[in-house]
Amino acid sequence: MHRHSFVALAGSAAALAFLGACGSPAPTPAETTPPAATEPAATAGTIVDTAIASPDHTTLVTAVQAAELVETLSGAGPFTVFAPTNAAFEKLPAGTLETLTQPANRQTLTGILTYHVVAGRVSAADLGAQIDAGGGSATLTTVQGATLTAARAGDAIQLTDARGGTSTVTAADLAASNGVVHVIDTVLMPPA
Repeated sequence: MHRHSFVALAGSAAALAFLGACGSPAPTPAETTPPAATEPAATAGTIVDTAIASPDHTTLVTAVQAAELVETLSGAGPFTVFAPTNAAFEKLPAGTLETLTQPANRQTLTGILTYHVVAGRVSAADLGAQIDAGGGSATLTTVQGATLTAARAGDAIQLTDARGGTSTVTAADLAASNGVVHVIDTVLMPPA
């Protein structure tokens, strides 16, 4: 793949939130049932490579490129990214993405994308253990600096953003050389 194409795709990966490293022990399989991965797991490529390889994350890749986050998300990490799908971006009000990808709005877009990233490699089992240890919820500090709240919603994990919006993890534990990706169904928004 050409470097230019790679950089463009990597940009979308930045929109994904990374989960922080967890100090709690992983639960047993009976305690946590992570969502099944609906996309093939990447084993050798970076988080950006994983996003680029997914036809469901082209909008994210475009956003990551516009925010100039491709190089960052291709770094050593590790990172945990909550990656919104194309359908998640389509839920935004009309014109929002087009406005955010304008050069004048790069800082705002970067804030939204880094709100989807947590430092460290956090598997679905690790996140489940954090939720259990927290009495039903876990607070995740994002690379953007604000927090997300994770909780169980039936068999799934649900994230609540700073504005009260929710997103569900629809595919978990997509492995990358520099972290892990969890696919989500709604774009998360940092504090206003």
